[in-house]
Amino acid sequence: MKTIFRIAKTELKLLFYSPIAWFLIIIFLVQCGIVYSKMLESSAEIQEGGFKNTFSIIAGIFSGSNGVFSTVMGNLYLYLPLLTMGLISRETSSGTIKLLYSSPIRVREIVLGKFGAMVALSVLLVTIVAFFITLSYFTVQSPDTGLLLSSLLGLFLLLCAYSAIGLFMSSLTTYQIVAAVCTFVTFGILYNISGLWRGVPFLRDVTYFLSVAGRTDWMLAGLITSNGIVYFLAIVFLFLGLTIYKLKSGMESTSPLVKVTRYGFIFICTLAIGCVSAIPQLIVYFDVTGNKTNTISPETQKIIMELGDEPLEVTGYANLFGGFMEDGNPESYQKNINSWAPYVRFKHNIILKSVMYYDTLGLGGEIRRRNPGKSLAQIAEKAAKNGDMSLDQFKRPEEIRKMIDLSQEPNYYIMQLKYKGRKTFLRVFPDNEHWPSETEVSAALKRLLQAKIPKILFASGNLERNIIKIGDRDYRALTNLKSFRNSLLNQGFDVDTISLDAGVIPSGISALVLADPKILLSPSTTAKLQKYIDAGGNLLISGEPGKQAVLNPLLKQFGVQLMNGAIVQQSKDLQPDLAAPFLTSMAGNLFPPLKQVHHDSIVVSMPTAAALSIEGSTTYDIKPLLITDARKSWLKKDKFLSDSATVKFEPEKGDLKKPFPLAASITRNLNGKEQRIIVSGDADFMSNAELNRFNMRTANFAFNTGVFSWLSYGQFPISSFRPMAKDTLVLVTKDQVKNLRVVLIWVLPGILLAIGSIILIRRKRK
Repeated sequence: MKTIFRIAKTELKLLFYSPIAWFLIIIFLVQCGIVYSKMLESSAEIQEGGFKNTFSIIAGIFSGSNGVFSTVMGNLYLYLPLLTMGLISRETSSGTIKLLYSSPIRVREIVLGKFGAMVALSVLLVTIVAFFITLSYFTVQSPDTGLLLSSLLGLFLLLCAYSAIGLFMSSLTTYQIVAAVCTFVTFGILYNISGLWRGVPFLRDVTYFLSVAGRTDWMLAGLITSNGIVYFLAIVFLFLGLTIYKLKSGMESTSPLVKVTRYGFIFICTLAIGCVSAIPQLIVYFDVTGNKTNTISPETQKIIMELGDEPLEVTGYANLFGGFMEDGNPESYQKNINSWAPYVRFKHNIILKSVMYYDTLGLGGEIRRRNPGKSLAQIAEKAAKNGDMSLDQFKRPEEIRKMIDLSQEPNYYIMQLKYKGRKTFLRVFPDNEHWPSETEVSAALKRLLQAKIPKILFASGNLERNIIKIGDRDYRALTNLKSFRNSLLNQGFDVDTISLDAGVIPSGISALVLADPKILLSPSTTAKLQKYIDAGGNLLISGEPGKQAVLNPLLKQFGVQLMNGAIVQQSKDLQPDLAAPFLTSMAGNLFPPLKQVHHDSIVVSMPTAAALSIEGSTTYDIKPLLITDARKSWLKKDKFLSDSATVKFEPEKGDLKKPFPLAASITRNLNGKEQRIIVSGDADFMSNAELNRFNMRTANFAFNTGVFSWLSYGQFPISSFRPMAKDTLVLVTKDQVKNLRVVLIWVLPGILLAIGSIILIRRKRK
């Protein structure tokens, strides 16, 4: 061990008695300073502009795509070849390697000593980054220490792996420049090798293991895994072992077979280590972030635990003619494994399968029009060839239709989950997030466990809002649009309609929705509704101004009435009939994410809304959910034009200016169960148009989800909500950051330059 330290010490002296090490360290410091000050200044500028940071500032500065760690790690391939190129090639070119061979020093001591010097240099580079981390405790409020330490560990391990690779390349040639170029090329190969042979089962596992691309991503996110650490140790073991055998071959006269056997043995041992470390049951996870952002929520963990030891089969179906084919082709294998990794962490026997097929589904006419005179098989063969695939990999239409019925699904990649004979679909979506989030995955898993799925019925027969149409005033986006992740269907509910005139309201549903009936309810319909209410059924009733006579007779028993007139809210940019009420604290308790909405004072958009008059009831407990802002809005008794430039407050005509409730919750205990009812003076807050409003920030999505979660006693959706990050406040101003940049980019590097110059000059004089 003393010999190893002595060699490492000598190597460090050689490094720092040359200008290249000082030059690269100064460049490293300047690069860190530029990125750090730029990201910090950007956050300070946002804050000084009056905007609130809602995401982790520390994660953005250090772990983001343009952060310190990401930038540094992306440029290490430029530094390490210059530092490692002379480790052994310098000895072989000068002939001193023969003296080492003849001395009582073992080859492994030479290799480990020189590698130890690079480890010490890696610690120095990590210390530079640690300086910026320490600085963050004075510039950002409550940094996430776990995230930062995990990122530091990832940087250190990557430096060690690159150092081992550079050491081996240095042993292959007597020319230092050649060694540097070889090291650079090897880094490029190891970074891109995972893209090779993705469709070949065995080879894709080998190339993925050897690839260094993305290996530090989890650590940068604050998740330390045992297989992630083992990977870097295995790479170090591989290249140090290859270096030792290479140097030994220079001392011994051995046959090519022996050399190949040695190299093959070290390579096979490395792959074996990688295979064992990747076994799901053996992987150990450490989520060191403050909010455990890399770990699925306790509610989702509970659902997975309820699945028990029975395997869960996930089969993905990718249509050659459909969207997101890249999610289901053979090359997406590792991507899908990574996407399911958070769930495999808690359930090891999740079996992933993939089926590729070609079928027209809803696109038959369009496909054939674009390819006149060709059969479907010929069109498919052309499409497969364009994607560098063989048509033999795809199931024919008649084959896939025997396996599964996808005729009612969007023409996208889709997964079917199977558990104990039960099945449910899990969809991907054409949005920025694309992959199903934890909320959608947990909803699908829970549907496999529950024999009785919460069902929401929407009343029809009295010109209520339609859940099938996609018009502005209809409800398809909210209810059953399969390509929209926030629809009730994708959140776990079953959704359907019921004609109150022709059918009987089932007793086992979660809630009945009576949305804006436009004609008077018939006596039979009223009787059915009353029977449902008297039995304790949950209900959502929404109306519109001018329809008070339709709903008020039914609402009277609850102690709530729709008031005459409509809410006016003056705005420079929006029409006066658009009410924007705030959530009350009670609304914040409907669903966990609504607490943050209430805290941030985000509004719900409700065009042409009627105010609620809460008269009180001895039977029901009534609490407002949405309240108007009395400073900006009032109740207008007379009719007004929605496109008017201004609408005046006219108290002499009966206008009222005070906070008005626009939605309220109504509860009572009946037969040991809480009956839940929601009444709203507006039916548009659930409409397709309001869910896609882009000219103001609204909470309609979250509020609607909270409403149906509350009506179903929290069965769905499964909330994966986490508290807001603590490090959202910058403690320095933009001007102070500019002064700090001068110190980081000019003063500190200047001091290092002076120290290095003095050492080099004194060394030269000696």
